[in-house]
Amino acid sequence: MKTTNELPKTLVEAIRYFSNPDVCLSFVANLRWPHGPVCPECGGVEPSFLKTRRLWKCKACKKQFSVKVGTIFEDSPIGLDKWLPVLWMIVNCKNGVSSHEMGRTLGVTQKTAWFMLHRIRLAMQTGTFKKFSGEVEVDETFIRGRARFMQKGKSILKIKGRGTVGKAAVMGLLERHGPDGHSVVKVKMVPTVRHKALLPEVHEHVTPGAEVFTDALRSYKGLEAEYVHKVIDHAESYAEGKIHTNGLENFWSLLKRGIKGTYVSVEPFHLFRYLDEQAYRFNTREVHDGLRFLQAIRGIIGKRVMYQELIGQTA
Repeated sequence: MKTTNELPKTLVEAIRYFSNPDVCLSFVANLRWPHGPVCPECGGVEPSFLKTRRLWKCKACKKQFSVKVGTIFEDSPIGLDKWLPVLWMIVNCKNGVSSHEMGRTLGVTQKTAWFMLHRIRLAMQTGTFKKFSGEVEVDETFIRGRARFMQKGKSILKIKGRGTVGKAAVMGLLERHGPDGHSVVKVKMVPTVRHKALLPEVHEHVTPGAEVFTDALRSYKGLEAEYVHKVIDHAESYAEGKIHTNGLENFWSLLKRGIKGTYVSVEPFHLFRYLDEQAYRFNTREVHDGLRFLQAIRGIIGKRVMYQELIGQTA
């Protein structure tokens, strides 16, 4: 595995570095098995390497396995020499990359590129954060989806009401000046922006006693029982000293610019994946491109999503 200083620093360097299939194989293998390959079937160590096929064969169970097994790359006919530069692009492009553009760049169909990008978004999920503390902004927004394509019986989070028909509700929490001195955001789709949906999310992700800043939405009433709740009324002003939600407003702007400008339209059924993508880039914005790529690629292991699952056809 290359050290942080040896990692490619630009997309051009990444494309050149990963153009060699053997380098790609060694890179992912060292990431997965720093102490040597391990059979995913029986856990056997010291398997023999079949150089002509770039596979390993376990001496214990006699099964063959590739470096892709147990990762987001599993069963993909696309080579790592394409997968790794694509992952580099998606984690480092501020406004994302559309599947049409990616398909043209790689010479694959839009459908294949779309599937690849959703697999990468799965790797970009950062998991559960520790509870936020200190100063925390809480806000909500609506993202327009394509309601006409929603599948009947699917759990689509669609809000009904004046000005929000066909839109999905998204809630965000932002911890100002986190452990590394930079703000960190967590976003999630919610079924409604009413009291019963928003308050439990705050209780789950924010430690009691923290300063919580919200707008004047009545759904946040009651937070003062556990938090130092401060409200900014946007009808009067957008900031009064440190009482504001401008950090989250900035994140919403980045998110919507990517969805409207790059992806054009996102179905509510897949929206949470795009939220994960944008949240990852926002939370690693102070990290240089090579390290951001390395952090994302560590998430490829133990994650897999099938195409049928993405299109809602699982049994």
